[in-house]
Amino acid sequence: MQKVELYTKGYCPYCKRAKALLSDKGVTFTDFEIDKQPELRDVMIERANGGHTVPQIFIGDTHVGGCDDLFALESQGKLDALLQA
Repeated sequence: MQKVELYTKGYCPYCKRAKALLSDKGVTFTDFEIDKQPELRDVMIERANGGHTVPQIFIGDTHVGGCDDLFALESQGKLDALLQA
């Protein structure tokens, strides 16, 4: 299984939806809460090629994007393959 990392904020409903989808699939992920660790915000923006909204989701070396992008992969049947790559 690929390493999965998310940059989130605790009060963000999109972050909660993304984490719930991954949890429902049994995926273990690292959650960087940038509202608790603001020094990681610049790291997130750099890794996300300028993406500054949360969540920012990474599966392995792939920048998935945000919550809508994650759900799009799931609806297209591509998320499981990416997680297993």
